[in-house]
Amino acid sequence: GLIERPVLPPQMAADTASYKIFVSGKSGVGKTAMVAKLAGLEVSSAHHETTGIQTTTVYWPAKLRDSGRALIFRFHFWDCGEAALKKFDHILPACKEKADGILFLFSFTDRSSFDDLPSQISRVTEGSENFVKIVIGSKFDQFMHTDVTERDLAEFRRAWRLPVLRMKSVNGPRLADGRTLDGRAGLAHVAHVLNGLAEHLWYQDQVMAGLVP
Repeated sequence: GLIERPVLPPQMAADTASYKIFVSGKSGVGKTAMVAKLAGLEVSSAHHETTGIQTTTVYWPAKLRDSGRALIFRFHFWDCGEAALKKFDHILPACKEKADGILFLFSFTDRSSFDDLPSQISRVTEGSENFVKIVIGSKFDQFMHTDVTERDLAEFRRAWRLPVLRMKSVNGPRLADGRTLDGRAGLAHVAHVLNGLAEHLWYQDQVMAGLVP
């Protein structure tokens, strides 16, 4: 059957914090591939436009720095194709409804996707500013063919004051059988993204609750 959530022994019981995350970006930047990597799934070598909305749930354990308390983060990623987004007016509002955060993706191999970020951020966040916003550069494994420089990223961070993370868009190492993904090794490729997402979302919750300035 489907695993609804990780099963922990009683002495390690942890609360669950659930968040809805909208994944935004131009067609072909690697939105679906990124979500697959975060979920430990196989990344397709061929690009297929996502039809409609595709949702994926990822669980991520964390320990709060201040209290040492264990917490399970449950991320609901909402991914939709650019064509569907333009064709159907209801898709963007559905993806944004009750969303806690938005991941804005660009590809290191597609300069236009990076140049489109300002208009994309303004368009998607119009009418609401209560989102955690994180920018992710995909296809960082193809750095030899990058169209986006470190100077570009530094200027963008200064102008928009948003965190910018990098992520590879290829499958991680495999086990000895040559077919099965090595889940433990693959964590090294995604831990920084999931940790960063958890940290920013948790901090926003603390601010909204008046627990931190």
